[in-house]
Amino acid sequence: MFKSPETRYWELFAPIAGVLFTLGFSPFDFQYLVILALIFLFASWQDINPGRAFLRGLLFGLGMFGVGVSWVYISIHDMGKVGVSVSFLLTSTFVALWALFPALAGYFSASLLSRINVTIRIFIIPLVWTLIEFVRGTWFLNGFPWLLTAYSQLDTPLAGYIPLLGVYGAGFVLALTAAVIAKQFTSAQYRKVIIAGITLLWALGGFLQTIHWTHPIGAPIDVALVQGNIAQDQKWRSENKLKTMALYQAMSEQHWDADLIIWPETAIPAYVAEVNEAFLKPLAEQAKQHGTDLIISVPAKDLSETHRYNAVITLGRQEGMYQKKHLLPFGEYLPLQPLSGFVLNTIKLKLGEFTPGNADQPLLMAAGYAFLTSVCYEDVFAESNANDLAAAAYLVNVTNDAWFGRSIEPYQHMQIARMRALESGRYLLRATNTGQTGIVSPEGKIIAQAPLFQEFVLAGEIVPMAGMTPFASWGDNVVMLSIVLLMIALLALNLFYKRFADQQLE
Repeated sequence: MFKSPETRYWELFAPIAGVLFTLGFSPFDFQYLVILALIFLFASWQDINPGRAFLRGLLFGLGMFGVGVSWVYISIHDMGKVGVSVSFLLTSTFVALWALFPALAGYFSASLLSRINVTIRIFIIPLVWTLIEFVRGTWFLNGFPWLLTAYSQLDTPLAGYIPLLGVYGAGFVLALTAAVIAKQFTSAQYRKVIIAGITLLWALGGFLQTIHWTHPIGAPIDVALVQGNIAQDQKWRSENKLKTMALYQAMSEQHWDADLIIWPETAIPAYVAEVNEAFLKPLAEQAKQHGTDLIISVPAKDLSETHRYNAVITLGRQEGMYQKKHLLPFGEYLPLQPLSGFVLNTIKLKLGEFTPGNADQPLLMAAGYAFLTSVCYEDVFAESNANDLAAAAYLVNVTNDAWFGRSIEPYQHMQIARMRALESGRYLLRATNTGQTGIVSPEGKIIAQAPLFQEFVLAGEIVPMAGMTPFASWGDNVVMLSIVLLMIALLALNLFYKRFADQQLE
């Protein structure tokens, strides 16, 4: 089948390959299916016109996102109480929108392949694929970096490239592997050399995993992560507010011997000003008496009450506030206004009420060390707060994935969070409302985890870390600039080759 790019079966199997791609991610974790899916996709883009490659990429994307982000339907229908037909329409639109990105990768790849010399064209598809992933994950609609290729490789030798090159650089290595193998189905030229090259590439990844880029700087910190397991449809009901706060306080009081206690995103279903005197101040005094620090997520307003923030505060020995910077499109702010506002008002779905916090907020302190804070969706962006990483001893993420019910989303989100720990070489403390609450090592491994959908306090310990991984030092922009420069160099080399060939013919 691979030997004939014009076979009619390409279009039939493209969405199946997209589904296989998704199965490489959590909770399925068949990591090598991602390579298999990309081999099929990249082989299907060989020697065809750009329009046909666009179609195959689109079909692949529909399979990929149709399964991979199917949890959007749960958020709209089950949690947003929107009707079945409208929920299906909105979910389908969402899936189709992101499916355009593999389609664009196919279009540009086929366009360039038809113009590129055979000896260097093996790099074209991986470069285009990575650039398109970067645009999707960083720029378009504030970025949607879900199901990025490298997230599937946290437990393979390619994970060794992540502290060096980040999610996009490691994704390029995997895409290059797939492109090289795909090319072998249409041309067996240099097969032994290529096999040796791939083996060396993966072996190098394994070697890189043995390097410790960061180092401990203090004694272990005892931590307790509180998972309240509050149902999303009960969370914001006024009659449940006091009950919810009492639950979190009672669960925390059993762990006053910990150095640090963390509550999940918007654990307190009220604004700071509403509960400060009666609840937060007494709680802070209680924490001080026991020598404990609390990290609590609670919404906040400015003095004029015109701006609302998804915030995190510290109580106890050290106090401060962090306001979420990178907001969730449609969930916390409305892009594409006024169209999006009109649509949501029409279907009576109330979303998008938060204001982003300032970009230059100071790091919060707890348990004697500064830490890097991310609130829910922020942890999908490696660049969030990256400039402050050198001063941070550990990472804290607070999340509420109850919006997505018993779907695959919480597993995917934890996988993404693991990437942030590995990129930075620091422990990650992840407190969630319903799961997955966990402690992640600097190697990106889950070392302790709470059960899903249960009231649970996860106790454990971490070690404060210092030092910078290479990726943390230079970030995504340097990696992507290198990829762009490589693309430009290849195109220039191709132009030189063509001119040289033309001169030889004269």
